[in-house]
Amino acid sequence: MTTERIVVAGASMAGLRAAEQLRAAGWTGTITVIGDEPHMPYNRPPLSKEVLAGKAPFESLAFTPRASTADVEWRLGTSVTATRLAERVVVLDDGTELAFDGLVVATGMRPRRLRCDGPSGPDSGRHTVRTLADAQGLRDELTRPGVRVVVVGAGFIGCEVAATAVGLGVTEVTVVDPEPLPMLRPLGELLARALHKRHEKRGVRFALGTGVFGFEGEGRVTGVVLSDGTVLAADVVVESVGSVANTEWLDGNGLDLSDGVLTDEQLRVGGLPYVVAVGDVARFPNARYDDVPRRVEHWSIPTDTAKHAAKSLVAHLTGADAEAGPFAPLPTFWSDQHEFRLQSFGAPLLGIGDVRVLDGDPDGDVLVGYHADGRLVGVVALGGHAATTGAARFRAQLLKQPALTS
Repeated sequence: MTTERIVVAGASMAGLRAAEQLRAAGWTGTITVIGDEPHMPYNRPPLSKEVLAGKAPFESLAFTPRASTADVEWRLGTSVTATRLAERVVVLDDGTELAFDGLVVATGMRPRRLRCDGPSGPDSGRHTVRTLADAQGLRDELTRPGVRVVVVGAGFIGCEVAATAVGLGVTEVTVVDPEPLPMLRPLGELLARALHKRHEKRGVRFALGTGVFGFEGEGRVTGVVLSDGTVLAADVVVESVGSVANTEWLDGNGLDLSDGVLTDEQLRVGGLPYVVAVGDVARFPNARYDDVPRRVEHWSIPTDTAKHAAKSLVAHLTGADAEAGPFAPLPTFWSDQHEFRLQSFGAPLLGIGDVRVLDGDPDGDVLVGYHADGRLVGVVALGGHAATTGAARFRAQLLKQPALTS
């Protein structure tokens, strides 16, 4: 080795976990973590809930790095703009070229934006929720008296923001989505319908089965024009219409970047043993289910991918013959909306065609199972503590099951 450096591109949770796991895997050389935000890594899920509600200061979000990473070099407020993988060099936004022995791709996602006619820009009233600055800016808007809010997108973030806005006392909150029910694709009709009822009961309005055609207003949004011609009065618009992988800096290296960064079962990128990907930018096969590579945007994935990828990368760089088995995580997620929680273990999406109530009732606390070929592949609870505790009881069962392809 000449530089004895691993570069971690991305300084969010995935980047932090990668640095920690590289040390745990035995890497003693330099670790340089590069991130475009000025902050050290922090927890993002509270942004659409506690931070937006004014209940959590930034200090409570920041992760506490392990002592083993005290010597890690952090380059914050800096982004990686390009890389030449064959030369093992990354290029930073100031033109600096940094050589590496190993590279961890951890650049994550950014919010997708609507491309519609109408006001746009930082003072237009159009918001996304991905960073601390996003959440702080949106909170300032939501606390204005008499504000009218339209949330575009009825997925996790959209539903959480709508619930938080109602909790802040906003009386006009409307969620727009082309699907007929909120969170229909990840949950299926049974839970989506139950979720819909709970939000409506608490004052959230819905315009479902329609999209956004454009925005009214001069300089700042005053209304949202829907595809069916309806115009919703709006002072604030929250765009929650999916994510875009931050992979442009990897262009020109012959990689599959069609949906994040394609990896193999060891999280290696492009057949290069000195490049791995972690977090929600990684598109990997999960041996627990099948050999189809998928991205997974769950809170557990940065830690799971970092642990496996670090072992793979360090084994290669140090010459160890300690290749782990294929990556096979058990995905988990949760979502707090109003006073209830969605809690999931496994891969419900793979069993969306066979959904059964395991316990409770959709109008109250309910536990639902998702099945593929008659086999339980995921559980989701909706409700209070009793329901979410019930979901956790299935974790061990899901972990023990053989792969769907076995």
